[in-house]
Amino acid sequence: MQDIRAFKRAAKRYGDRTALITERGETRTYAALDRRTDALARALDERIGDDRTAALLNNGPAAVETMLAAQKRGSANAQLSFRGAAGELREMIRTAEAAALIYDEANAEMASAVLAEMDLEAALYVGEGDPRAADAERYDAVVSDAEPDYPVTREPTAETGILYTSGTTSKPKAVLQDQRRVWLGASQVVMEHGLGPDDVALVTTPWYHDVTTVAWIYPHLQVGATLVLQPTFEPPETMSLLEEHGVTGLLAVPAQLEALLNVDAEGSYDLSTLSYVRTGGAVVSSSLVERVRDRLTDGVYNTYGLTEGISNLTHAYPEEQLENPGTVGNASFNWELRVVEAAEPDEEPDPEAVVDHGESGELIGNGPFVDGYLDSPKAEERLFVGEEWLRTMDIAHVDADGGLHIVDRVDNMIVSGGENVYPQEVQLAVEDHPAVREAAVVGLPDDQWGERIAAVVVAEDVTEDALDEHCRQHEDLADFKRPRSYVLTAEELPRSDTGNLLRDEIRQTYFE
Repeated sequence: MQDIRAFKRAAKRYGDRTALITERGETRTYAALDRRTDALARALDERIGDDRTAALLNNGPAAVETMLAAQKRGSANAQLSFRGAAGELREMIRTAEAAALIYDEANAEMASAVLAEMDLEAALYVGEGDPRAADAERYDAVVSDAEPDYPVTREPTAETGILYTSGTTSKPKAVLQDQRRVWLGASQVVMEHGLGPDDVALVTTPWYHDVTTVAWIYPHLQVGATLVLQPTFEPPETMSLLEEHGVTGLLAVPAQLEALLNVDAEGSYDLSTLSYVRTGGAVVSSSLVERVRDRLTDGVYNTYGLTEGISNLTHAYPEEQLENPGTVGNASFNWELRVVEAAEPDEEPDPEAVVDHGESGELIGNGPFVDGYLDSPKAEERLFVGEEWLRTMDIAHVDADGGLHIVDRVDNMIVSGGENVYPQEVQLAVEDHPAVREAAVVGLPDDQWGERIAAVVVAEDVTEDALDEHCRQHEDLADFKRPRSYVLTAEELPRSDTGNLLRDEIRQTYFE
């Protein structure tokens, strides 16, 4: 099914089964989740009519309920980042044209700052403490008082959510999703993992990200599986939840997997039920895949997607990771992909200029991508190639076996001595040194070469000379790509919540 009826079907068939488990062990059945979201949808209609909502929430039952209620209403819910600043959040709400804000106790202070300078029609507070905003209603009381019966006759084109993506810019761009493409993406994941009602999935990546919503929450709700909700990622607690609830599936970005491996250094957790890990969001190194297979589970799925694509563009099954570590596969069930000659960010690549296997180029895709941005016409101009192709702005190459490997972002390219260098491939070479935990590569202005390649390396008991010799001898790193300067540190490198390195911050902190 391609709309909210996909969830309604699961609620009818698996009404007595557990849909949600909170970090504190509270549970909610599918029947209860269906009733509560009916009541929430009706209560919102009474307060704001057909207008949209916005939600500032940590992972929890209310986050899932606002998503489902939005689908039942056919009016999108803007999924706000709980890491956003007040001004940024207000702009997100205005862009979404939302008339109500739903927020929880963990975000009450920020929500009150947002509401103080906005004239919204309603505010609902999830929690028992001080809502901080004088006019806010208690969420649970609103849901309990509303009629738990809501007629759903939505079409696949009905709205579902508004998500925000920064891409390579600092200003979040709003993406409006419809139900057809969301449930198509969810069905794709059901097929990839072979999901069923006995699956138990941990939700620890932020719910406001497309991958958590479309590739994790909706697929499990579609088949009657159980979601264990962790409000925010805390590695020791994550490991405890995996063990306590017999979790079968985990979605985690590479940086989270590294943190979990550090927590489980002594192998003290029983993860015998964990049958698969789904990762992506940042480039996944072959060494990380090997360590996850050795310590957590053999079932490592490497995936690639972007918010503008809604569903993931590619996935690699565990056996592909065994034979070809680091690959993201070559396609998904819904996409056709090409690697073409890369163009500058403000120029349009030629969709017919497909590069040979082994050569790096820009990845473009034909599939169920978005119609555009709600608020960024300038950014939208470079989002599409013609009418058939979505421009990912990512550099990739296809190996001799047909496996796709993500190399870097178009915007990250360093031009040194007239040669194009992608930082990610240099980082992977540096990280092959056994003393290195992680590395970040940036370009610095240079009078002779245009840009000079520099690396910040998180490591212990290694010298700059040893790293330089390692890179000189590395068979996958041409000499012109070798870093010319290093900074050694014991501090973790700054990353986004999807695991991507914040290169501007790294450059400013270590080199400026």
